[in-house]
Amino acid sequence: MSNKILGMGNALVDVLTVLQSDEMLDRLNLPKGSMQLIDETMLQQLHKETADYTAHYVAGGSASNTLSILARLGIETEFIGKIGKDEIGKFFQQETKSNGVIPSFFFSQHPSGRCTVLISADGERTMCTYLGASADMTANDLTHDLFDEFRLFHIEGYLVQNYDLIQSAITLAKKAGLTVSLDLSSFNVVEEHLNFLRQIIVDKVDIVFANEDEVKALTGKDLLEATKELASMCSIAVVKTGKKGSIIQHGEDVLHIPIYEAVRVDTTGAGDAYAAGFLYGWINQLPLEMSGQIGSFLAANVIEEIGPKIMPDRWENIYQWINKLTHV
Repeated sequence: MSNKILGMGNALVDVLTVLQSDEMLDRLNLPKGSMQLIDETMLQQLHKETADYTAHYVAGGSASNTLSILARLGIETEFIGKIGKDEIGKFFQQETKSNGVIPSFFFSQHPSGRCTVLISADGERTMCTYLGASADMTANDLTHDLFDEFRLFHIEGYLVQNYDLIQSAITLAKKAGLTVSLDLSSFNVVEEHLNFLRQIIVDKVDIVFANEDEVKALTGKDLLEATKELASMCSIAVVKTGKKGSIIQHGEDVLHIPIYEAVRVDTTGAGDAYAAGFLYGWINQLPLEMSGQIGSFLAANVIEEIGPKIMPDRWENIYQWINKLTHV
């Protein structure tokens, strides 16, 4: 059986900026911790507002981040996305390859997408996303052969504004016999597309990743009841609850996974790292609890750095830690 993972998401370059205070968020009416879709006018405004700050550039996008970490863990991964024929697109393509992920890109005449990530002093991140070329991906781009020889298809909720694309991708994945996992991505995405998300989860999604705000937005219930309802809609519900750890529910089995202590610098990519760790465990047929522990440990490594990637000097320790955990 193949152990390859296919992912699809917005091909975005993250532009990471650490704020001195939250004054800018308030002034620009950006809810702290949210993801806002912005137009070119707002993109230029943010560029002007952050001109005096140091910016870090990194190939981002939720599904792309997850696949990059899975690739470092030795899983063969491929990423479907759409980029522009520009420097940002070229940067994304090169970074994808250097992260060990096989790129499967379509090209657009529009500028490549980017996400301005505003990082508050407490590590919380507020994301302003200019989708650009990434939003030009359509159901017509997808073909059956894209889904051949994979075992799992991972998709990010940020794509959900394109219903036809999501429906087509998941249908093709299911026809090819793939397990489907979905990361809900952001509470405001869930609120805006509630009925559609509930429908596709029940019909075609096997594994759902959510945080506490997202699962509450999806179900309208408090945490434990919300997790229970999500688990009734799919095979495996994974709910991340910040400092309280995470909850994994499969049928009637409920697991509580603690966090690993870390110095929180920037939460960008923490959920993506958790998903990578969990899917690494799942594809290697490890127990769900162990999969959750690996996810939690990887998330702890991400939040101690600026940006969504795990720094190179951490990997040897991570490999040793996973080896020890899985060979007890």
